[in-house]
Amino acid sequence: MTGGPEAASGPELLRRRVARIVLLDPDDRILLLHGYEPKDPDLTWWFTPGGGLEGGETREEAALRELAEETGITEVDLGPVLWKRYCSFPFDGRRWDQDEWYYLARTRGTEPAPRPQALTELETRSLAGLRWWTSAELSAARETVYPTRLAELLQALLDEGPPRAPVVLAPEIV
Repeated sequence: MTGGPEAASGPELLRRRVARIVLLDPDDRILLLHGYEPKDPDLTWWFTPGGGLEGGETREEAALRELAEETGITEVDLGPVLWKRYCSFPFDGRRWDQDEWYYLARTRGTEPAPRPQALTELETRSLAGLRWWTSAELSAARETVYPTRLAELLQALLDEGPPRAPVVLAPEIV
């Protein structure tokens, strides 16, 4: 979740460029992080690893850096961009406006080892853990998951493979 928002000119919103990873293991399980609102720990959700671009890094570089920081997983085969979306949500006392790209990645390793020293102070205050989910578990989940259609998107990915061009998802504004 690191990386600051880009300054926009005039009355436009600040929009943060974000790279996320749809990380699949050899059994086609997806790795999700469990987060919560620092000011209200009962407000929780699951989401894919990733975060904002830093300095002059590319989205691919940001995706791999964030994956390593948040999960400790570095041995991955990075694939294509699957989905793009705009989202806006309140978190930790401010509004976050994000332009997110979701990359497919595969790993043979299934033992995440997050690096607490690599997490930002905000990540330390808002991450509760992570776990692998099967498509069936994700479809049956009653917990909040972002993007909200992730179960359906994952099933389509597993059934049909990656799309020929990134799918633009409907904006999510909370």
